[in-house]
Amino acid sequence: MCGRAYSPRFLFMWPNARISVMGGEQAAGVLAQIKAVAARKQGKEWTPEQETAFKAPIIKAFDEQSSAYYSSARLWDDGVIDPTDTRHVLALSLSAALNAPIEDTQFGVFRM
Repeated sequence: MCGRAYSPRFLFMWPNARISVMGGEQAAGVLAQIKAVAARKQGKEWTPEQETAFKAPIIKAFDEQSSAYYSSARLWDDGVIDPTDTRHVLALSLSAALNAPIEDTQFGVFRM
């Protein structure tokens, strides 16, 4: 569980990995609840059929866009690796990371 926000040197994914904070069902459920409350406040009826029709494209989009292949196609990560190659890819990544130059600091010691 990592992401670009943590500034990793490498970010690989297995084929079955997901990149979303929550699944499509959960996201669609939350958005449907918000829509239902808004409809009730306006005095409109929110039927189960409308809810199902509202949820379907959200679930489809989340399921498609949380795929490892979707993120790799957009260069959000460094690629999808075969789980059987994990040890080899990890060894190469650690070797590259250990050989990266370490920048000198340009500031003194901070004392309180």
